[in-house]
Amino acid sequence: MNCVICKQAETIEGKTTITLERDGLTLVIKNVPASVCPDCGEAYVTEAVTAQLLRTAEETAAAQAVVDVREYSSAR
Repeated sequence: MNCVICKQAETIEGKTTITLERDGLTLVIKNVPASVCPDCGEAYVTEAVTAQLLRTAEETAAAQAVVDVREYSSAR
């Protein structure tokens, strides 16, 4: 897909780090599979990956964490 932000390059498969913040919780998830623009670095994740990230965020919030850093895992 062509990068929506810079419109200069075709994205390539890679990994990114996602940071989610809500109600005092900061969740950092590393090595998330994504399509990444080699020109500007913008990352795009699929709907399935987004759903997994949101499930992880809900579980982390329910555990009343304040800061959590973890590796992406699709096996949940």
